[in-house]
Amino acid sequence: MLRAIAAAAALVSIASVPATAGIADAVKAETLPNGIRVLVLENHKAPVATFNVFYHVGSRNEQFGKTGLSHLLEHLMFRGTRKYGPEQFSNIIQENGGVDNAFTTSDYTDYFEDINKNHLEVPISLEADRMANFAPQGFDSERAVVMEERRMSTEDKPEDALDEQMRAAAFVEHPYHWPTIGWMQDIRRLTLDDVYAYHNIYYSPQNAIIVAVGDFKAGQVMKQIEEAFSGIKNGPKPPPVTEVEPEQRGERRIELRHPADLPAFEEGFHVPNLKAGSDAYALEVLGEILADGKSSRLYRRMVVQKRMVVDINAGFDMTSFDPSLFIVAAQMRPGVKTEDAIAEVDNEIAEVRDHPVAADELQKAKNLEQAQFVFGQDSIFREAMLLGIYEMLGGYKQVDDYLPGIDKVTAADVQRVARKYLVSENRTMGVLIPTGMLPRGAAGGGLSGGQVRHIDDAVSDEVMR
Repeated sequence: MLRAIAAAAALVSIASVPATAGIADAVKAETLPNGIRVLVLENHKAPVATFNVFYHVGSRNEQFGKTGLSHLLEHLMFRGTRKYGPEQFSNIIQENGGVDNAFTTSDYTDYFEDINKNHLEVPISLEADRMANFAPQGFDSERAVVMEERRMSTEDKPEDALDEQMRAAAFVEHPYHWPTIGWMQDIRRLTLDDVYAYHNIYYSPQNAIIVAVGDFKAGQVMKQIEEAFSGIKNGPKPPPVTEVEPEQRGERRIELRHPADLPAFEEGFHVPNLKAGSDAYALEVLGEILADGKSSRLYRRMVVQKRMVVDINAGFDMTSFDPSLFIVAAQMRPGVKTEDAIAEVDNEIAEVRDHPVAADELQKAKNLEQAQFVFGQDSIFREAMLLGIYEMLGGYKQVDDYLPGIDKVTAADVQRVARKYLVSENRTMGVLIPTGMLPRGAAGGGLSGGQVRHIDDAVSDEVMR
């Protein structure tokens, strides 16, 4: 979040941003004969380029007993092809002055390279090769790496462990029930045959989106991509995700006893995604009002005035592919009872439900949301992320609906979504009960950065290689 910059600049400038301002009109888009979708955007601010390959597959595409397969496959994509040996991909990118990485989310997987504009043909060629010629080496050692990653990123982080358990209780039928990294017992049982079968289904042109942004000629880059990827054949058509989470009809509560320095809580309310239109934008603004920044209601009341919590987060991911959760999470200060802090949060949420937000507070929240969105486009990687995610959601042109969507939110909209979604019968409450001090050097000193993922933060909820 660009809170400091946004607070200073947005209040005087964002309101003047024209509703037609956006990036979609400048995008050159094509669909290759094999079905791969290609988006290319010129950005001449610096002599660099970013190349992204999005695969429309994440942990939501997995099945019980094989969780974590999407993330393990991401790791193995760096372990060689029929042409290149393990880690040779990254070495070649670095030799050409670039950096590369990848991340897996519940909804999709993204592979990306940032490189000098004169060497963009290098990642284009390499990404085409590992889409078509996947042949990883060192499966057992890489699976062990993922298992250790799970231990460090979840099992040794009490707030992340709480988040995992709360979501598992909130989602009963939908695959958001399990974590992106997978359950440990599932990871341990995965085989190389599982990985090959998964790659054959989901890593084919018809299930991929390429996004290139940078200081280049769009037509020339589009031609390079066509030449590299057009000859790749498709595997079987991926099956759709058909599970729908049933309506929650009563509050759920879980307690997690875990080594930790301080108690914490995390509550999740079922909410819709971008497809809900005005409700999604109103929930974005509601999250800003409640806990985004030091002047937000919950931060001011619970961190500054009453000194009950170390920090507090609130918000949701409007670009999740299926309806997700609006999260409120906090870590207690020493001596503060968790139930007292939860009661304070309940009071603030009730205030929003019962009374319309004042005009100046509403406008400030809208300005901040819009500022974060606009300033984020200074990054070519950020622009590529936006285009890729919105294309997977139904069309990249929807990215230009964000600013006017936020601008249209009224106080009545904010009050309506608070009354509709932020109610006890729609809530799953998770409480962390410390069982002792964390071992020295272990994680868990603060709130997890992955508890709330906004599109503004792009990759804050990923499982990164």
